[in-house]
Amino acid sequence: MSKPNIVVLGAGYGGLTTAVNLKKTVGTQNANIILVNKNDYHYETTWLHEVAAGTISPQRASYAIEDVIGSGVIFKKETVTNIDVAARKIETDAGELTYDYLVIGLGFEGETFGITGLKEHALSLADLNQARRVREHIEQQFVSWTKDAVKDDTKLTIVVGGAGFTGIELLGELANRVPEICAEFNIPTEKVRIICVEAAPTVLPGFDEELVTFAKNYLSSKGVEFSIGTPVVEATAAGVKIKTGEDTFDFIEAGTVIWAAGVRGNSLIESSGIENNRARIMVEQDLRAPGFDDVFIVGDCSVFLNPETERPYPPTAQIAMQQAVTIAKNIQHLLNNEPTEGFVYSDKGAVCSLGHSSAIGAPFGKKVVGKPAAALKKVVDNRALLLIGGPTLVAKKGKFKLF
Repeated sequence: MSKPNIVVLGAGYGGLTTAVNLKKTVGTQNANIILVNKNDYHYETTWLHEVAAGTISPQRASYAIEDVIGSGVIFKKETVTNIDVAARKIETDAGELTYDYLVIGLGFEGETFGITGLKEHALSLADLNQARRVREHIEQQFVSWTKDAVKDDTKLTIVVGGAGFTGIELLGELANRVPEICAEFNIPTEKVRIICVEAAPTVLPGFDEELVTFAKNYLSSKGVEFSIGTPVVEATAAGVKIKTGEDTFDFIEAGTVIWAAGVRGNSLIESSGIENNRARIMVEQDLRAPGFDDVFIVGDCSVFLNPETERPYPPTAQIAMQQAVTIAKNIQHLLNNEPTEGFVYSDKGAVCSLGHSSAIGAPFGKKVVGKPAAALKKVVDNRALLLIGGPTLVAKKGKFKLF
């Protein structure tokens, strides 16, 4: 009998970890493990805010996929164009693939919530190239200001839409990076404004109130301005329009607008034939797609409920990598005609960076702030590298400079 085809779509945290674990559990001698990704590199999504601010290079935040998966796993650098689960077929820009088992880990796309002009005029952190464009755009605006005969200070205004995890981490990096850019181009730092606009009534919803207060005060001390409870209603080439009251609005002129306020699953999910909401799929307990016993969903494309709160867990790298381990085990179970096992999420706690030398977090329920939290954040980043690529990857890409 021919070996079954296990196709993994996407080499983000979920997809790449699934492929690595399938190689360990199922083995390439027992199945064709095929990993499909549009790039031949994996990038650390949780480092994109650093790339966007310019505190690390795009090369620092990425590494070759084949260096991690090694021999045996079949890697295809192809772009998925269609998923047809009824026919068990995947279409790519290079042809067609069939599968016996499918793992969909195609990651997220930015969510604009239908806000006028946002797609056209705001930058995002949806992938490595877009993060690179953020850095280049900010630097171009600053250089342009230096060449103006009549200075246009709005070029030095940066608006970040969203005060969730990504938005706050980006603000921390920008607060550290902007003074360096100013020194490089001889720009007075007092001319620069970094403004965070958030529709919700609070910063970092879901975080402990004491930690939120620390984060907001720390960033404010670095010059970050907050406009909370003021949703963006329109973006233009000149800035953003925000709603400040029942019938009142304000316009913030800005040379740079970065949208970090929402994500959705990959749009290919919507035409796949699987029931979804905003391209995200409510998975079964064993992480299979409802109605399709041969299809698993991992990472940002999946929705998994917290049994205690009956609300979805936030889509993080931590949960994606844990899901990947369970999916690899469950595919092995199915190949052996054994019952699958349910996914149980072990929340290790989140650590949110506020730049290189400060952070907030609550690992295992214990609150930590400042430099100790910043050091812990680097440990978390290094652990993710270890789980995917082992000590070799940690040695090559790990973060060892504490402050």
